[in-house]
Amino acid sequence: MTAQLAPSRIGSPDRRRQYRRRARRSDLLVTALWASGAAAAALFLSVGGAGQFGTAADAITSLGIITGLVGSDFILVMLVLAARVPLIDRTVGHDRSIAVHRQLGKPALYLLLAHGVLLLIGYGVGSGFNLVTWVVDMWELPDMPLAFIGLGLLITVVVTSLVAVRRKFSYEGWHLVHLLSYVAVAFAIPHQLSNGAVLSAGPQRVYWIALYVLAFGSILVYRFVEPLVSSLRHAVRVDRVIAVAPGVVSIVLRGSKLDQLGATGGQFFVWRFWGAGMWWHAHPISLSAAPTANYARITVRDLGTGSRAISAVKPGTRVWIEGPYGIFTDSARTAPRVAIIAAGIGITPVRALLESSSIAPGEATVLLRASSADEQWLWPEVAELATEKGASYFEMVGPRSPRASTWMSARDQDRGVTLQSVFPHLLDSDLYICGPTAWLDLVEADARRAGVPAHQIHSERFDW
Repeated sequence: MTAQLAPSRIGSPDRRRQYRRRARRSDLLVTALWASGAAAAALFLSVGGAGQFGTAADAITSLGIITGLVGSDFILVMLVLAARVPLIDRTVGHDRSIAVHRQLGKPALYLLLAHGVLLLIGYGVGSGFNLVTWVVDMWELPDMPLAFIGLGLLITVVVTSLVAVRRKFSYEGWHLVHLLSYVAVAFAIPHQLSNGAVLSAGPQRVYWIALYVLAFGSILVYRFVEPLVSSLRHAVRVDRVIAVAPGVVSIVLRGSKLDQLGATGGQFFVWRFWGAGMWWHAHPISLSAAPTANYARITVRDLGTGSRAISAVKPGTRVWIEGPYGIFTDSARTAPRVAIIAAGIGITPVRALLESSSIAPGEATVLLRASSADEQWLWPEVAELATEKGASYFEMVGPRSPRASTWMSARDQDRGVTLQSVFPHLLDSDLYICGPTAWLDLVEADARRAGVPAHQIHSERFDW
């Protein structure tokens, strides 16, 4: 159905001010990220390091120390980004903080590898280069074996995070390997204290202790303490499991004062089901309905061992929670209108988003995409919500053309359908997209070509 456009209540000065505040916080976070690396180098130079460039050997050795300090700094920043700190999550969203976390992985590893290589060269230039002798001598230094092991673990983590490698792992297997990053950092600390004279006293010591406390404190508080407290307080259990379609179920969860979690449609939690064989799996899954005081709902598709186990969970099973996370919400809006596109199991946050959003009649347009009629999960619910909200609602069903790179069905592409024809007010809309990553990338690219500003594009990606 298509409603008459009403005067906008959303593209308001308050919304714009909210966006500008979030943008300023984002800029400050980015500045702090790079400033921390600069500070690591500057502190070394300020306490005598600047005078250690008199000879070639000293210069190379000092560069090795600097690369090690900056690389270690980036590793600790990566831990903070992965700690799900509420300030970071509300500013840039969990998916973007994790994207930056991944982007820092390679530079951090290269810097730490350069750290080792430059120190070997610097020491060699100063005393007669003998690679074998120096490797043996370094190995015999206090705590250096731990440092070598930590570097090896870090290499393992970075390699398994490459897209081509990561896809060969289940989420649970990859997550288990990724936990080695904490072990790698822990193994590196002793050699910094016993061999790293730059950390012995003064402002450098204060800086590094503060950074370690921030990194590991954030992990401890937001990945362990806060989830434990929330889980005990809200006492979430599986209420019932509802079959939606073959391989797809909705799990209704019952708890106490769930509205006090502050969750809204479009967000996700990390769920841990305390059933046999499942307790050690943590699953990031979006809400598929707006939560109430006592109930929440998720919808799960069988995409692997973990999700298959969740689909068979028994009513009464205790559930531990982390969250809510994400800014794929109504609060991220800055434009007068809303455009929503979902495909596959990406329907889940979109359905909850639509239910929670403050939308005037005529303000929103919703397009649901599926390759076949078998993939129309929760579509009747979304259609009903669109009618209630006075939103335009469209469906696009059919396979894509094998001859073209497109997010649309071949039939709609052949008859000239475009993003602008579906969303005639596209440039005045916040565009929310959720679905398989490759498909979502095509929609994003189409939106950018149409001229939609980056801050009006909100994507929820179901990858890790």
